[in-house]
Amino acid sequence: MNPILQQNIEKLIQSQKVFLFIKGTPENPACGFSLRAVQILHSLNIKFGSFDVFSDESMRQGVKEYANWPTFPQLYVEGKLIGGCDIIEEMASTGELQKLLANQKK
Repeated sequence: MNPILQQNIEKLIQSQKVFLFIKGTPENPACGFSLRAVQILHSLNIKFGSFDVFSDESMRQGVKEYANWPTFPQLYVEGKLIGGCDIIEEMASTGELQKLLANQKK
């Protein structure tokens, strides 16, 4: 991976305690999976940063490679990849996500 691209990805991930790479924006998600991930974070009143992977193709491909995760959304908490929509939904349904994000409320 291009070291500058890797550095840019890491800067984004570290810019907020909770960070979400999504298709679209939190205000206008561009796919159902991104919408569901945003809705879960909003329902838990979690403050998060985001990046629209449609806005930069090199970043989109770079994030896939960086995370070794081929799809979006991708949720990071304190710099660590948590997973995509299915994992976010499963963790929310068991209360695990709420525990993980307990200190990240708006």
